[in-house]
Amino acid sequence: MQTRLDDRDIAILATLSREGRIAKTELAARVNLSPTPCWDRMKRLEKAGLIVGYRAEIDLAALGPHVQVFVTVELESHKAESFQTFERTIARMDQVTSCWAIGGGYDYLMQVVCKDVVAFQDLMDGLLESRAGVRRYYSYIVTKPVKADAPALGLLR
Repeated sequence: MQTRLDDRDIAILATLSREGRIAKTELAARVNLSPTPCWDRMKRLEKAGLIVGYRAEIDLAALGPHVQVFVTVELESHKAESFQTFERTIARMDQVTSCWAIGGGYDYLMQVVCKDVVAFQDLMDGLLESRAGVRRYYSYIVTKPVKADAPALGLLR
């Protein structure tokens, strides 16, 4: 069942997606509500599963050298159990920060963060040697971040 959202709900979600640590009073002011109704709406959005967590955006470059890689993956088999096996394997790999099942020529798109290219290759060698069912993969090393914004939620309505 889909939760009905009004413009204030969307404004709350959009603000939180950009600024998860915003003070409740500031959030309420931005969406033109008093704090208590704004808090009640936030709790309703959390309970409905629309807000699934709050995170800090980390500047990886400030932490030290690293490599970020996008990887397209094609599986050997397209049986349901093959997808499940691959997804269970990826779920245990901390270096895989995101993974999406995609349509088109590949089965998955993964985002991987490792300390260096050698660590990335070790990860991929281990994935190929596992029984995850990978037929082939293509890797794309990020050379420069260009844009990483929260979705424009107002455009989804």
